[in-house]
Amino acid sequence: MDFERPIVTVDIVLLTLLDGALHAGLARRDKAPALGAWTLPGGWVHTDQDQDADEAAARILRDKAGVVSPYLEQLRTFSGMHRDARGWSLSVSYYAVVPAPVGEPSGGRFRWAPVDGLRSLPFDHAQILRTAVERVRSKTLYSSLPVHLMPAQFTLGELQRTYEQVLGAVLDKRGFRRRIEELDVIEEIPGAFTSGGSHRPAQLYRKKAHAPALKTAPSNLPVS
Repeated sequence: MDFERPIVTVDIVLLTLLDGALHAGLARRDKAPALGAWTLPGGWVHTDQDQDADEAAARILRDKAGVVSPYLEQLRTFSGMHRDARGWSLSVSYYAVVPAPVGEPSGGRFRWAPVDGLRSLPFDHAQILRTAVERVRSKTLYSSLPVHLMPAQFTLGELQRTYEQVLGAVLDKRGFRRRIEELDVIEEIPGAFTSGGSHRPAQLYRKKAHAPALKTAPSNLPVS
């Protein structure tokens, strides 16, 4: 018996922090439907090239956003008969984070937009975006995820501000530093300090080379 094949794609919510706010990467579509519209980076699975959906997602990020994310995780599958005008479709969706600044491919086919200002996107991409942002903010409360938003060197104060900017909330300094010590994913850079200026020089840190991609704590950070 013959069965109609669904449309199978991969879509990625790529997030970074710019000007203290979460931004999502958008790619301009070069074909119908929604020709010329800004959407989440996505594409077909290349069955002759991609070993699995994870590999397809990494390839699409390289091709459409010009980045390799230090953290890429499957979000969920979105499916249905009405999400794509071409027919019954499913999207294996992912979310990824990258530190800022990040390069943008030339040609005006990729841009960053504040997530809180993206109310409408083609297909069901607004729903995928909302789901990913909720996941990232939830994981920020109990994991090391925001460490992947940091540059190569950073202070503990900068790391705390990153957590706070993702959450949109203020964290207790002492409790935050206890949590970071428990997670054990960063280390001091020996002899490296900020230049100081009018402030006392601060110790610089980096991600541990062999730390797991994500570490979790048994409880959430208290927020105010």
